[in-house]
Amino acid sequence: MPDPQPEVLEFLLSRRSRPAKTLTGPVPDRAALMPLLTAAARTPDHGKLEPWRFLVLEGAALQRLANLTERLSRERGIGDEKAEKARQQFAKAELVVAVVAAPEQSEKVPEIEQILSAGAVCLSLLNAALASGWGANWLSGWMAHDREFLTEGLDLAAFEFVAGFIHIGSETIAPPERPRPDLDLKTTWIDS
Repeated sequence: MPDPQPEVLEFLLSRRSRPAKTLTGPVPDRAALMPLLTAAARTPDHGKLEPWRFLVLEGAALQRLANLTERLSRERGIGDEKAEKARQQFAKAELVVAVVAAPEQSEKVPEIEQILSAGAVCLSLLNAALASGWGANWLSGWMAHDREFLTEGLDLAAFEFVAGFIHIGSETIAPPERPRPDLDLKTTWIDS
């Protein structure tokens, strides 16, 4: 017999990310962030490999990453608008948790399942932040897969990449609801 938790379902049915550019301080301190990370770490993880980890980015680290993003954008010929948007992702932030996908060699657990687990960590962290009253947004961008950015900026190993940059802070505005998928178009019922 199910043990319903209607308040949890209501949260999930109404949850809405907050645009990162609208987030400001205060942000969670370490004591407030640890329960959010703990909730995110309860993600399904086939094989118990924990193929992900967290990098908590604050202050000078965010400014350093903004400067690196600006330099790499110029070197790669990324257009001004796209380059500035990428730079602002770090320059205007006060707290970002980089969820690092770190797939391991495993005969039992395919790499794609490990990557999906890292994605689930991103969503769990996002939802934990929102459920705790913080504004939060999951971003990526070209930097999440750019080897030079990952090595120079975040000191990641060659097999690692960023599954998501989770921005957390105080929301300044609640965004309007946006259109959601038409489930009749997205759902197929198979009974035979």
